[in-house]
Amino acid sequence: MQNSSAQFKLVDLNANNKSSAPIGLFDSGIGGLSVYLHLAQQLPAERYIYYADTLNVPYGTRDSKDIEALTLNAIDWLYQQGCKLIVIACNSASAYALEAARYRYPNLPIVGLVPALKPAVLATQTGHVAVLATKATLEGTLLNQVITEIAAPNNTTVTKYFDPLLVPWVEDGMPEHSATADTLRQRIREFASVGVDYLVLGCTHYPFFKDFLLREIKEQQLPIQIVDSGQAIAARVQHLLVVNKMLALSHNPELSQPLVFYASKYNDNLSRRVQQLVGASAEIEMLG
Repeated sequence: MQNSSAQFKLVDLNANNKSSAPIGLFDSGIGGLSVYLHLAQQLPAERYIYYADTLNVPYGTRDSKDIEALTLNAIDWLYQQGCKLIVIACNSASAYALEAARYRYPNLPIVGLVPALKPAVLATQTGHVAVLATKATLEGTLLNQVITEIAAPNNTTVTKYFDPLLVPWVEDGMPEHSATADTLRQRIREFASVGVDYLVLGCTHYPFFKDFLLREIKEQQLPIQIVDSGQAIAARVQHLLVVNKMLALSHNPELSQPLVFYASKYNDNLSRRVQQLVGASAEIEMLG
């Protein structure tokens, strides 16, 4: 592994220093930074190590065994860095690897993501909500369990929508004058025309174009609300840290910067995109 200026120390979790250990985040790309932003806002004293598997992004079109293997490799690496808690900040990875990761590391708190369908179902006035997610997430057990246990008993119709170009669009900076942007504009009009009043963003990349959606909804005067799971994930992480007595009470600047970002494949635009999305500088590293 290439370490030009590593900004963290390996932490022995058997020692009495769990509170100073970093939180690990994993995603196939940069989308999980949307989860990091919620965490950093709610838990500003914590340190974070983020691993983006940019060599293999996107995961949403891969088969389940491939997703599981790649995710477990990432969890192994984050565990070796001494992370006290790991967030699988990827809906596709959570759908197919969360239980396997928890089985491998039974004493390590691991938080997965599921699209925020439940709050949408409970809030809908029309009885029709839509989930925008990757193919892997839409076909995964976690989402479909919520549909069976929450949506169906509440007589709520759930429309699933997948566009394979959305994740690359986010990774490319979300140019608004593009075919992908035009398709997204058309899709939300179609959702509104069939009575959808809540749109669930079921991929961590998607909250980065939430403002784009809200602007289009306002301009077209569409009766649609947008929801994502970032805030709920941050609350869950905070709860687990408190319960396990691992909450950082104050930030020690001598240990590291708040965020250290690692990528399995680096390109010239990655550093710029990361800093643009998180709104602050982050140490960038490349695995190899």
